[in-house]
Amino acid sequence: MQPTEALRHPLDPDPVRSSKAGAVFGLGLLAAVTGVLVGGVVPAAVALLLARQARREAYASGGYLTGSVWVRRGERLAWIGIMLCIATVVVATVVGILKSAGPGGVQDFAPGVD
Repeated sequence: MQPTEALRHPLDPDPVRSSKAGAVFGLGLLAAVTGVLVGGVVPAAVALLLARQARREAYASGGYLTGSVWVRRGERLAWIGIMLCIATVVVATVVGILKSAGPGGVQDFAPGVD
């Protein structure tokens, strides 16, 4: 009778999800939610750094550390948070330039000026 599942060596560790994968996803989600408030840059940067470490550890584990899907999703959310922050800064800059460039009120010229 043939075994139905592949035999593993008894000393092989069980595959587990990386704890950094959950942290990357949580920080990426926080960055995407707070990206418009410009505060999302900090969790996004931390998420991207942790994602890099998580990928390195998953590669070194030889397949026994899982969670690459959560790392990928967290990275995407972190980049979304960074893009929202950049868009907010650009819009605020344009609004500030337009407000400072326009006249404060109606300019009153002398009666003989065209």
